[in-house]
Amino acid sequence: MTRPAHPTTVPTVIDIPRELAASQEKWNGEAGRAFIEELPDLTAGFLGRWGLEPDGPPMHGVSALVLPVRCTDGSPAVLKLQILDEESEGEPVALHVWDGDGAVRLLDHDEPTGTMLLERLDETRMLSHVPDTHQAVVTIAELLAHLTSFPAPPGMRRLGDIARAMLDQTPWALDRIPDPEARRLVADCAAAVREVVDEPGDRLLHWDLHFDNVLASGRAPWLAIDPKPLAGDPGFELWPAIDNRYDPDDILWRFDAMTDVLALDRPRARAWTLGRLLQNALWEIEDGRPLDDDQLDIARRLRDHTG
Repeated sequence: MTRPAHPTTVPTVIDIPRELAASQEKWNGEAGRAFIEELPDLTAGFLGRWGLEPDGPPMHGVSALVLPVRCTDGSPAVLKLQILDEESEGEPVALHVWDGDGAVRLLDHDEPTGTMLLERLDETRMLSHVPDTHQAVVTIAELLAHLTSFPAPPGMRRLGDIARAMLDQTPWALDRIPDPEARRLVADCAAAVREVVDEPGDRLLHWDLHFDNVLASGRAPWLAIDPKPLAGDPGFELWPAIDNRYDPDDILWRFDAMTDVLALDRPRARAWTLGRLLQNALWEIEDGRPLDDDQLDIARRLRDHTG
């Protein structure tokens, strides 16, 4: 999360970060503009409904506004407001299952809007601030080992459905990759996913546990935030920690270390990790952007890894 440099002021209620407005415009179009326009009233409504007092300037990620608040008993918390979509709608469900065990604690939730009241962690102490990358990767792996020990609850998005949809879209995508080597690599990723798609797993996945989504807390050294949960195989969780602070010489160490900590079958974990490159490639092609060279390198090294 970041604090806005140049907020757009809405009197008496909230400063809407311009960066958040811009990202909503970019990614959600008219729905994003409508969300930004509704934020002042929405925020005021929940401050009153839950008896909250603002307790500092708002923070934001790509899609959510996070407002530090004090509850009626004086305890610190944050109010998180975001567009409700297929990714965000599962967040309170997952947080309820974890119940603060390895993840931020959910204090209250409004189902129609997806608005959440969460315990306040220390946003100045992110895992991304830890200089030792190996330590950060192992921390991610230890958190994932615990979080994915929980079975996914009924109704959660399923990795199997997502993977089959990706495979259905792959022929269309391959026709739009001009570079033969990149096209072959994406095809190999799809082939790897095809081998495991019939056994997609049933664990509760965070899906987006990168270094900025792990914060320190007074009650635990590190806690996960901002899940985009799925029901599936924990091997699908490894990509963010391999991609963060990209280092070509460190890719295989990270993969091996994480699979060791999570006690994963390496061929299956490799297949599902290659599935993340396939997913990212499909998104890039849909949006008309070139494939990322660093991500292609990660996939290439993992594809050729025989350890």
